[in-house]
Amino acid sequence: MTHKHDIRRLPGFNWITLFFFLFLYLPLIILVVFSFNDSRSATVWSGFSLDWYVKAFANDDIQRATKNSLIIAVCSTASATAMATMAALALSRNRAVKNKKLFGGILILPLMVPEIVTAVATLTFFSAIGLSLGLGNIIIAHSVFCIPFAYLPIRARLEGMDESLESAARDLYANKWDTLRLITLPLLMPGIVSGAMLAFIISLDDFIITLMVAEAGSTTLPIYIYSLVRVGITPEVNAISTVLLGVSVLIVTVSYLVGKKK
Repeated sequence: MTHKHDIRRLPGFNWITLFFFLFLYLPLIILVVFSFNDSRSATVWSGFSLDWYVKAFANDDIQRATKNSLIIAVCSTASATAMATMAALALSRNRAVKNKKLFGGILILPLMVPEIVTAVATLTFFSAIGLSLGLGNIIIAHSVFCIPFAYLPIRARLEGMDESLESAARDLYANKWDTLRLITLPLLMPGIVSGAMLAFIISLDDFIITLMVAEAGSTTLPIYIYSLVRVGITPEVNAISTVLLGVSVLIVTVSYLVGKKK
């Protein structure tokens, strides 16, 4: 029997939920639809066409920005995932570490801090030490920013693992490194892959931090899209944004499915 205080039975709740989803996803649907518009107008439909996708993929500037974004995302993902894995293992398996909750809170603090604050602080730090590495500046900034996104799925996977398997390996005379290599990491791999994919898409889509620390010649795809929007929205912008949206949804979905793997 349904509880009399079930929130789903409140008057108007279904309509509020519908309005929420429309407000959230209707702009994205319109973006995708008008990316196939035959006209140059981004608001007037005149017919179906794939011309804007062809022009977008043939654009040298877009290709260069995409290449930069992929280089940054891959390098940032590798370093952020490695550091997140080590941090999760230290806080979950190392009994000598004290104040684990404090360190865990510090690790996920970047999720709470407004991104613009992180971006300004990173820019100030780089300027103070005179760091100028081109794409390297963005890679360093993204690596640090992506650590908590990679850390959370890895830590969740560790907490759900059966520690008796590691204890059994040690009882069978496996040393710490063999236990880590043969037992812990294989069992942890779905969490590592899920965290890496999440970090990858966060780095690929990031705009604010990238805009702050990017130097000349370090234009990424989100920055290039922003530069196009400033002079007016065209179906080409919609086409690029649709591709980026599709990649993001695909990677996040796969990340979720991998993280749920038993």
